[in-house]
Amino acid sequence: MAKDSEKKGNGTKIALIIAGIVIVALIAVVIVLLVRGNGAKETKRNVVVNQDNAEEIAQGLIDEPYIEPGYYNTNMSTTWHFSDGDAVSDDAYVRNDERNTHDVYFDVYLADDESTPILESPVLPRGSSLENISLDKPLDAGTYDCVMVYHLVDDNQSSVASLRVAFTIIIEQ
Repeated sequence: MAKDSEKKGNGTKIALIIAGIVIVALIAVVIVLLVRGNGAKETKRNVVVNQDNAEEIAQGLIDEPYIEPGYYNTNMSTTWHFSDGDAVSDDAYVRNDERNTHDVYFDVYLADDESTPILESPVLPRGSSLENISLDKPLDAGTYDCVMVYHLVDDNQSSVASLRVAFTIIIEQ
């Protein structure tokens, strides 16, 4: 009988040790999750700048990585008229506004076939425009729903973003 109670006592001790280890492990996991913030991002609030913190705030702004704006203001005619499929349009123009942040080039596609461009532009630096536009691929007479895909490029002319704009091309003859 003494051996049975000894075994029960050892079994209880082992169970208590295992339970203690499990509790310590759970506490460690909770502490790690609390310290790491569980992946939540810190929300920044505006800070009032005064004489006491001006240098600290300025250094913080200098140390923050620069995120280049990716907006683009379109400035173009939305209906292009051509006297025939090979003609130069009198009213087609595209301007890259000087307030935009990137140079651009654009491709024009028929809305129902975006596999082959009917016009590929040169790169338009900020503040420049393209007028007297003719199509690279002549179209038959008719009205065409088209899509212009602007490609915003960096200083190395690598694409950083694109923008799609619907417009109409009318071929008179």
